Amino acid sequence: MSIKKLCKTYTNLNDKDIKKLEKVASQIQIMANLTRSDIFIDVLSRESGVAVVVAEARPFYGPSHYKERVVGKFAHRHNEPAAIRTLELGMPTRDLRAITQEEQMVRQNVVPIFNDEKSVIGCLIMESDVYKSEQEHAKIKMLTETAEKLSETLMGTLQEEILLQPYLNDGIVIFDKNGISQKINPVASQMYRSLGYLDELVGIPFENLALDGNRFEDVSQSVNSKMSEVSIGEMTVKVKYATLSFDDASLSGLMMVIKDITDQKAIEKELITKSMAMREIHHRVKNNLQTIASLLRLQSRRINSSEAKKAFDESINRVISIAVTHEILAQNGVDEVDIRTILERVMCNAVSIAYEDCNINLKITGGTFEISSDLATSIALVVNELVQNSMQYAFVGRKEGQIEINIEKGIMYSSIVVKDDGVGFDIKETRLGSLGMSIVKSIVEDKLKGRFSLESSPKGTKAMFDFRMKKE
Repeated sequence: MSIKKLCKTYTNLNDKDIKKLEKVASQIQIMANLTRSDIFIDVLSRESGVAVVVAEARPFYGPSHYKERVVGKFAHRHNEPAAIRTLELGMPTRDLRAITQEEQMVRQNVVPIFNDEKSVIGCLIMESDVYKSEQEHAKIKMLTETAEKLSETLMGTLQEEILLQPYLNDGIVIFDKNGISQKINPVASQMYRSLGYLDELVGIPFENLALDGNRFEDVSQSVNSKMSEVSIGEMTVKVKYATLSFDDASLSGLMMVIKDITDQKAIEKELITKSMAMREIHHRVKNNLQTIASLLRLQSRRINSSEAKKAFDESINRVISIAVTHEILAQNGVDEVDIRTILERVMCNAVSIAYEDCNINLKITGGTFEISSDLATSIALVVNELVQNSMQYAFVGRKEGQIEINIEKGIMYSSIVVKDDGVGFDIKETRLGSLGMSIVKSIVEDKLKGRFSLESSPKGTKAMFDFRMKKE
């Protein structure tokens, strides 16, 4: 179905608005080819919270996320919140997850399309691979490289009248070959007004509009596009230049693209401050836990009872296993930590304590992944209990033994197995009601939302627990 027929069937748009959408749609194949992304135009239907796809373009030189055409299909809020948000609020949405009509996970960058009356009549959507996007450091870079690439590649390709439309998020100024401004889009105009420019912005020399100190002769003679970052007052902007060369020599000139990154810089500064604060908090918690462990050791030395001294040692080990997590988090300055690193530190702590005259080999197998500080603390405590239990009871009368910790990553649940090749025990009769085993079962079930199982035979003991991964 054509754009006009779809809009007449499912929306309340008039003929003038539909022609506007058709004009934008004539450009989206160029966008798709340049950015190697799937590009769509969605419009709100008469049903609240539901949009209809009226145009699409797939890249000629790259993979698409779609096997079949989706023009005429519907986009619902629960699957594509970015598109619906932009259509309802008229605000751009960047780097938000969505689920396609073919149940594929993607990331969307969405900008509104306005009519001459400044009303939202549709939205322009660019979809990128969600897994490739997640490889970027998203906590620091809130504006994706894909969105920046779209702005850059559009500079020298699309028609000027499309470039200067208000649904682009970047400020654009076009200069002729003499360095005199000829056209300026609404975003750039608003930026300059906020910087105190009062004069008419068209017809002004390049030197009066340049924000980064560049000269027109230097920029216009450069083969490659130039980019710089500059702070002006309370605003931080990224400025890019690209030469324009059309068939008609009179249209040759220069394009300046201005991206307001003030909010991005503020977020970066806030994240850095937060990271430093988190590091300091973890450092103080680690110091406090080590102080507690030292006090327990002092108290333990004053006790003559071997049973009481043993209980103190077990408590000290538990405190240290938690302190290990906070020590690593203090070094990283983030709230996530590599699970293998945590377990390696737990093992080192276990090796430093000898229960019997036995040479015990400890090793870690399996993969690794990052977990939150809450998960790390609970997992470290559980593994510490299981390893200490094996070292204390599995190798009685033995000269050597082995304890293996295996890590298995899952989608919703991941698991850890602690097994030894010791003498084993009767599960029904031995120490299931002990404090250590009670701690393990309580943490696994209540904190980790998982299950704990235990198997034992004369060939060794195997303890396994799983835990729920952090929700996305």
